[in-house]
Amino acid sequence: MATISQAAVKNDLYDAVNGDWLKTAEIPDDHASTGGFMDLVDAIEKTLMHDFDAMAAGNVAPTDPQVAEFIKFYQLTKDFSKRNLEGAQPIQPCLKQIDSLSDLTDLQHRMPDWIYDGLPLPFSLDVDADMKNTKVNALFAQAPGTILPDKTYYDEGNQQGPKLLAVYGQMMLKLLQMTGYEQAEAQQIVDDALTFDRLIVPWVKSAEEAADYSKIYNPRSFKDFTNTSRYLDLAAITYSVIAGNPKTVILPEPAFFDHFNDVINPENFNMMKNWMKAKLVQRLSGYLSDDMRTVGTTYSRTLSGQKQPRSQAKSAYYLAAGTFDQVVGLYYGHKYFGETAKADVHRMVEKMIGVYKNRLQANTWLSAATRKKAIVKLDNLGIQVGYPDKLDPLFTKFKTHSAAEGGSVLSNVLHFGRVARKDMFAKWNQPTDRTRWEMSADTVNAYYHPFMNIIVFPAAILQAPFYSLEQAPSANYGGIGAVIAHEISHAFDNNGALFDEFGNLHNWWTDDDSAHFKELAKSMITEFDGLDFAGAKVNGTLTVSENIADAGGLSCAEEAAKSEDQVDLAAFFENWAMVWRMKATKQYMQLLLSIDVHAPAKLRANVQVKNLDDFFTTFDIQPADPMYLAPDQRVKIW
Repeated sequence: MATISQAAVKNDLYDAVNGDWLKTAEIPDDHASTGGFMDLVDAIEKTLMHDFDAMAAGNVAPTDPQVAEFIKFYQLTKDFSKRNLEGAQPIQPCLKQIDSLSDLTDLQHRMPDWIYDGLPLPFSLDVDADMKNTKVNALFAQAPGTILPDKTYYDEGNQQGPKLLAVYGQMMLKLLQMTGYEQAEAQQIVDDALTFDRLIVPWVKSAEEAADYSKIYNPRSFKDFTNTSRYLDLAAITYSVIAGNPKTVILPEPAFFDHFNDVINPENFNMMKNWMKAKLVQRLSGYLSDDMRTVGTTYSRTLSGQKQPRSQAKSAYYLAAGTFDQVVGLYYGHKYFGETAKADVHRMVEKMIGVYKNRLQANTWLSAATRKKAIVKLDNLGIQVGYPDKLDPLFTKFKTHSAAEGGSVLSNVLHFGRVARKDMFAKWNQPTDRTRWEMSADTVNAYYHPFMNIIVFPAAILQAPFYSLEQAPSANYGGIGAVIAHEISHAFDNNGALFDEFGNLHNWWTDDDSAHFKELAKSMITEFDGLDFAGAKVNGTLTVSENIADAGGLSCAEEAAKSEDQVDLAAFFENWAMVWRMKATKQYMQLLLSIDVHAPAKLRANVQVKNLDDFFTTFDIQPADPMYLAPDQRVKIW
């Protein structure tokens, strides 16, 4: 790692480490950002496209039957001659189904099939772990999503909202005409979709509200849920997809169901139909012709500032790989990560858990009772590294119908979706699977699952600059070590702390400890809230969970680095700053500020180090230096 100027670090750690890179880095036209994470994504994309293109061309044999099914589908997504020739034809049967709806009773009769097919509906049902009994899967009812990325965009005075809705309207007008609607009819569909969307907005949560996990769990008796609607028989709809008699339904956004009849009623029926058409065309445009695919990304590209859509080759790859994500991930993990690296990183995770346990045992602000239960939670923490031990059985049910068998990209996607949703609903009231991966091994990311109490580190993130045998141990701790400890810290952030060792929503804190922790969380909110970035301001409440995890992760990783024979804290802090290097469009940065639970990358790098005393001694940072933070303002939670 290149040596950086101490004087530069005193002014701005992130710029000191990444300044030269920032001067020359260019954001590809088909990206909204570039940098540490995205560089790894691009490298993996190049590697896997090379492998799978060889298989699709018949030059290399697929490695197993599931990869063979994926390659058959990939051949379809790559065949733009066929896709362009078909145009909007594959979507017509779905649109005709919506067009032919006569009233809400008619919708109810067809809804079971439509739920399985994944067609746009004004509410949805799904199955996930019961947050108060996570050993069993429960039934959830969800509100529909809004057109704009967050309800705050609809606020009076938000200048972005009207501009984005205008872009959406123009895009949909064009897409609907490409689908076969006359201009006047297409315009009516767009107008109705925008009007119906506005009816939903007051009753759904903002990103900030949704970030509070304690408010997701709103169980309602099945009888009360079925009485929600005067115009749809919700019991009959539920029984058509669930084999049994649910006692409760969990409503993450209960206000929507409290106002269900205000939104879904005979008076709004035709408007709702047009909203469903618009949603369908937008959602499925990426599976059709190339011109529909590119037009269909106009709105999302405007949101992120991305100049150009993906190339045909890249879009075909991501469409196919996203559909067979666990198959692709397992292939990547076995070929490019392997059992040796998997075992090595697993040991590193166990070491970080040991560091965390020692810190909990030495904690001075938790009572003995809460500290004991925190250690029990840590002892029960599940670890998943690299890739799953076996493929999710769902993917053995994915059978691709080739062009010769009459299959299109869309017909296969609809088929796969139906198989997946039937599989999901069959899991209702069945035991949960703690070994299941929700992120594929080729994903450059990591996560903590509070309902399962597991931490997951896909193979894709377990490489330089995060982790490499070529790097100094201290640099590895500043990279992957901090990431590992970050995910462990999520078990004890303001959301994770609500869940016990089994992942159940259950208070295991004493009242005094809980009150003290909330005060510490407030100090983290204050540290970030209102910071200027990209012409806007950071929302400290929205980002508090991730900021607590960053602080705990960095602090624990530093302790682990200091336990090694060779300690280089300058390398530790420099690599921490390097992994967060990012250059992004202004639109993308502002979008993230509105909806992302993570603070901006530069602030993650710069603010968190100020909470560690060793940062100041390592670089001789004094009160007059911009990177200085007074000891009484340094936030220390874990």
